[in-house]
Amino acid sequence: MAVDLQALYPKLIHLMLDTVFVVDSDNQIIFVSDACETLLGYLPDELIGTLITHYMHPDDLAATRDSIARVMNGKPHMDFRNRYIRKDGDIVHILWSARWYEDEGVRIGVARNVTALMQAEEELRYLAHHDPLTKLTNRALFYDRLVSGLSAAHRYQNSLALLFLDINDFKGINDVHGHAVGDRVLCTVARRLEGCVRETDTVARMGGDEFTVLLTDIKTVNAIEEKVEQILMVMNEPLGAEFGDVRMPTCSIGVASYPADGRDADTLLSHADSHMYQIKKRNR
Repeated sequence: MAVDLQALYPKLIHLMLDTVFVVDSDNQIIFVSDACETLLGYLPDELIGTLITHYMHPDDLAATRDSIARVMNGKPHMDFRNRYIRKDGDIVHILWSARWYEDEGVRIGVARNVTALMQAEEELRYLAHHDPLTKLTNRALFYDRLVSGLSAAHRYQNSLALLFLDINDFKGINDVHGHAVGDRVLCTVARRLEGCVRETDTVARMGGDEFTVLLTDIKTVNAIEEKVEQILMVMNEPLGAEFGDVRMPTCSIGVASYPADGRDADTLLSHADSHMYQIKKRNR
């Protein structure tokens, strides 16, 4: 028996997991496959006759119009990503393959939902640059920001300061109260440090019980001293009742400033680290 392939094509299109859009030169949707309900939350009849640009995320509209112009100029776009707003208000990330057909006067696009992929990529990027316990910037990203900060300080003739903080006798907390309590103390330290700085500054966990703070655009030497005093005062505040009889440990803070103590990242880190150990030794 001969199979009428022409009659099968619409059925095949509606079986696709990706959504097929057919749009005219004015961006009006003239056909959309049934998968649109899963993608955008609309039934095909709700979309047909409306402008596809109506559903685009406003922040992506300009880039999408550029992509549309490219496609209509005869250059297929096979890997364009943008965001659309679903009927329920959620945002969906879409990967497009699109082509303009001059004879029919339509643009055909195949839309794939890549929201889960985008979220996974974002999470991987976050984990690559943040400490998994405290959620602070990690050593690698802090170093990059220090290098960038030094470049900006040199360009605009500004000062910056690097604080190197170590928790005194932290091992005792782990030994007496357990590592779970020690982890909670580290998170408390992280939140207190974040509360002491501006959005333009950076707090990082370098590893173990060591933290760093990058202070940019420092106006005076007194500003650095005041920041160290503020941090020491905040760190001396007792832990909450949920910690029971665990005492908040003291800390030692070493300081290095640009350009007085060094002009490159490694020199400043080494100076601040050495200064911190001098203070720790003196406190003992």
